[in-house]
Amino acid sequence: MYAVSFWLAGRTLWDRNRLVIPGGLLFTMAVCMTPLAVYGLERIFNMWPVEDPGVYRGFHEWVRGGWLMMEAATIVAGLSALRYRRFPFLTAPIAFALWYMSMDLTPLVFGADDYSWQNREWVSVMFGLAMLLTAYLVDLRGKVGEDFAFWGYLFGLMAFWGGLSIMDSGTELSKLGYAFVNVKLIALSVLLRQRSFIVFGSMGLLGYIGHLSYRVFQDSLLFPMVLTMIGLAVIYLGVLYQRHHGAFEAFVRDSLPDFARELVPARARASY
Repeated sequence: MYAVSFWLAGRTLWDRNRLVIPGGLLFTMAVCMTPLAVYGLERIFNMWPVEDPGVYRGFHEWVRGGWLMMEAATIVAGLSALRYRRFPFLTAPIAFALWYMSMDLTPLVFGADDYSWQNREWVSVMFGLAMLLTAYLVDLRGKVGEDFAFWGYLFGLMAFWGGLSIMDSGTELSKLGYAFVNVKLIALSVLLRQRSFIVFGSMGLLGYIGHLSYRVFQDSLLFPMVLTMIGLAVIYLGVLYQRHHGAFEAFVRDSLPDFARELVPARARASY
């Protein structure tokens, strides 16, 4: 009844009063009722994909395979709503459910009791990559002035970067590879015009530099001075970029070969 009420109110604001944003928010609230409705049905009929996950409030607290049907239904409901209402924020509950699914899918793939944290990490990384690729394809097909990919990028990064960051890399070479991945995320933020990439990439680089400071160069007197200079240089480069970001982005755009320019979404090309 909550979902129906939200949808009817949203339709009234959207169609009759031309209030697109509040109407779209109400549509999103209707979609967000989906996991609770599905949980109620599963509880009534005692039908769970893996095991009984417990009380509903645990949906946001515990990683369990029993939530999987609720997440899948939320994705279907969100996609159905998008078919009738082109409102970018409707992608938020879809991406949120996919992010939860990236964690809850592991017990279903490896068995309820036959999996490790390493399995969780790899499922999260691969699922996050799939989400990022899907968001990119949506972005590539999108129109100028519309951003239906933001939430897919954000939660895809949370799954991919989160799984990658908690992995036990073991060797210094693999840790360097992790830093390189974060550098690529920062570069992608410029090409795709998505600030979430630079946020996660910067946090990853900060973690790697912290590792160098506390582990590799812990007995070095010179490294803290070098680290200070690097920090000041980053701040200076940030100021330069803020002042001349238009020229810098134009240089990046003009440096791309023709085939690579076609791989940049129209939304991002229009903002250069």
